[in-house]
Amino acid sequence: MKIVVIGGSGLIGSKVVQKLGAHGHQAEAASPDSGVNTVTGEGLAEVLKGASVVVDVSNSPSWEDAAVLKFFETSTRNLLTYEATAAVGHHVALSVVGTDRLSESGYFRAKIAQEKLIKESPIPYSIVHATQFFEFLKGLADISFDGGKVHLPPVQFQPMAADDVASAVSTIAVGPPVNGIVEIAGPDQFRVDELVRRRLASLSDPREVIADPHARYSGAELVERTLLPGKDARLGETRFEDWLKSPASQPPKAKSSSAAAATATKGG
Repeated sequence: MKIVVIGGSGLIGSKVVQKLGAHGHQAEAASPDSGVNTVTGEGLAEVLKGASVVVDVSNSPSWEDAAVLKFFETSTRNLLTYEATAAVGHHVALSVVGTDRLSESGYFRAKIAQEKLIKESPIPYSIVHATQFFEFLKGLADISFDGGKVHLPPVQFQPMAADDVASAVSTIAVGPPVNGIVEIAGPDQFRVDELVRRRLASLSDPREVIADPHARYSGAELVERTLLPGKDARLGETRFEDWLKSPASQPPKAKSSSAAAATATKGG
């Protein structure tokens, strides 16, 4: 089966390509680096020829409200249009647990708009709502650093390893469209400030983490269960303690603060 992975060079996308390929599928990574641009439409017709499934794990290069909305609306419209022409039978998109509860945030308003376009399209679909990734806990600290301290809301969340995200997305991609939302999450719940504090300690990062009930997440104020999945969420296997001992916990090369901000919420 030919499966095109939009955002296939990113953290999740590259893992999805690898996992699908290991199971005998023809997985093609599509991104501006490979000559495919979903905003302009460049390369889409060519890469989608013969594709049965499209997996979209791309992310906006800018987190500014207008720019991120334009990215997700334009990119998704183009994808769905070209998929219809290519007779693609399943559109899979990666989004975020709690998206519908985060409309105060410009980023999540853009994700809501993306999901609306997918739901209104005639193409069968599956939307995967994932919780935050262990890999982006430091990035979350970076964008929450203010006044010499890291301010984070002491609310619950259920983060997961990026490898488990990719496994779930890959499984859903080769299955039948659900024409709805599938939630995926890690095996354990934590408080945001607590887990970021533990992550910084593992990196010998001396920054102090403050539990601040009014600290904003992607521009939105949270309540206790905003970031938690429902009871039917599919759970990954990797526990935080085990992830900390794995190569995946090693810090990546430094990236700009804007890029860290964009990926702290959801990466491709």
